Amino acid sequence: METITWQDFEKVALTAGTILEAVDFPEARKPAYKICVDFGQYGIKWSSAQVTKHYTKEELIGRQIVGVINFPKKQIGRFMSEFLVTGFADENGDIVLTALERPVPNGSQLM
Repeated sequence: METITWQDFEKVALTAGTILEAVDFPEARKPAYKICVDFGQYGIKWSSAQVTKHYTKEELIGRQIVGVINFPKKQIGRFMSEFLVTGFADENGDIVLTALERPVPNGSQLM
């Protein structure tokens, strides 16, 4: 693994946001939802999340997550992803969302 500097790390906008909406994404190659997240002062953004193994759409609503909001937008089929959802792969390779221990204001940056 390559070592990075603190200045490199500071460039990544790891940001807290609350999921407002989750809808099916049948066009995705791997099972996924389209999620809409409120990132406070950074606005409301959409992304694709391959989290269908661990979460229902209903469970996602209101959940606070961590996203990278300063990557370029990414085209996924006909859908434009505006941020990267963060998570960890479990023992089966299924994604578990990065969770916050306690609620923080939407738009808060990881320090």
